[in-house]
Amino acid sequence: MRLLGIFASPDGTPFHRDARVIVRTSRGQETGQVLCEATPDVLRHLPQQMEENKIIRVMTHADILEAKRIHEEEHDEFSRCSEVIKRMKIEMNLVRIEHIFGGERIIIYYVAEGRVDFRELVKVLASEFQTRVEMRQIGVRDETKLLSDFGDCGKECCCNSYLTAMPPVSMKMAKMQKATLDPTKISGRCGRLKCCLRYEYSTYLELLSQIPAFGAMVTTAEGTGRVVGQEILRQRVYVEFPDQTRKSFSISDVEFSKNSATPENLEVIDFPKNSCFSMRPPQRPT
Repeated sequence: MRLLGIFASPDGTPFHRDARVIVRTSRGQETGQVLCEATPDVLRHLPQQMEENKIIRVMTHADILEAKRIHEEEHDEFSRCSEVIKRMKIEMNLVRIEHIFGGERIIIYYVAEGRVDFRELVKVLASEFQTRVEMRQIGVRDETKLLSDFGDCGKECCCNSYLTAMPPVSMKMAKMQKATLDPTKISGRCGRLKCCLRYEYSTYLELLSQIPAFGAMVTTAEGTGRVVGQEILRQRVYVEFPDQTRKSFSISDVEFSKNSATPENLEVIDFPKNSCFSMRPPQRPT
């Protein structure tokens, strides 16, 4: 699951970036990879309750061979675990088995619709593998993180390449950035909204705050009119004049009150078709 941690260097020994090392964690003896020095600036971007442990040594050739052997054994352990689950008729979907390098425990990741009573299963598996067994229920996004390969963008899935935590993604982000809300185009391999919808969200919010709101009165070189559409990335608005004509203007060519800038909590829809963003028009009095 690519857990992050702060690790002390034994006797101040320096380690290079990407160095493969053996570390001691609360789970036991594990393999790890050095990312960077834990400077105050780096720690500022990490969770407050970050686990602190120690590096034991740099991985030797024997350690690399042992890690490879353990990884190969995980396939056999997966099959044996699947057989036990099937025999005991437990309603769970086995996702992956992680065998800790030091042999202190085996972690079993699974997906289930509700809570599962796996006490008897743990006893059987502990006897089968002769080590401690830890069951961990995960969601579909974590399942994709463990099993997925490439997204529809053609690149390796973000959750399977560098993301260490799953950021929350809302439909509001999708509505703001997409001209279509087709589920097949905004959903990732996990079936949930794509994580990348969050990457540019803050930029959209910043640009949106500089555009007059839908329905705001603005002054242009061709007269005063009402905003009826917006294009966030191009920083343009569609203005409707009293004679019902509509024209597109850059926000640098219109004058409007800063108080009429678009608030973040308004509902968004797709209007017009070639816009990146638009607002639901207010009801006009009859």
